[in-house]
Amino acid sequence: MSDHKDVRAILVRAARAEARQDGSRTIEAEHVLLALAALEDSPAARLLADAGLTEDTIRAALSREWEQSLAVAGIAVRTGLLPEATPDRARDPQIGESTKLMLRRAMDAPPKMARFGSMRILVGLLEADRGRVARTIQAAGVDRTALHAKATEALAAGTR
Repeated sequence: MSDHKDVRAILVRAARAEARQDGSRTIEAEHVLLALAALEDSPAARLLADAGLTEDTIRAALSREWEQSLAVAGIAVRTGLLPEATPDRARDPQIGESTKLMLRRAMDAPPKMARFGSMRILVGLLEADRGRVARTIQAAGVDRTALHAKATEALAAGTR
């Protein structure tokens, strides 16, 4: 799979499908994280899996993050008791703000001339120390800083 197809597969197809699945109008960074984890045979998916972040563990952590975030606002919710989101197959989710920020961080990551693949996207996702992805990784019990260092090192070594 070429780098160009990696980006299209991650952002345009897989992350959009994740956004549709949860009924979102926008493709946010958490959708990109799920799409990356689902990319079989990609270096980013292997790095995530080595850290314990598979699609299933990320979904579970996203639920915990949502419950914890609502609890801060005084709202007690158990996501397992809620009905499933209704996917809207007709909806065409657009790139959301957190994904735009992730793309900017990914483009700024050294080496700048390297091609844009799954590892660069992962570096962009892990660069943020705030936001839903950072809170989700924390909820999963994974050291985001250490994972970011590994992804940055892999990117610098030429892993796309």
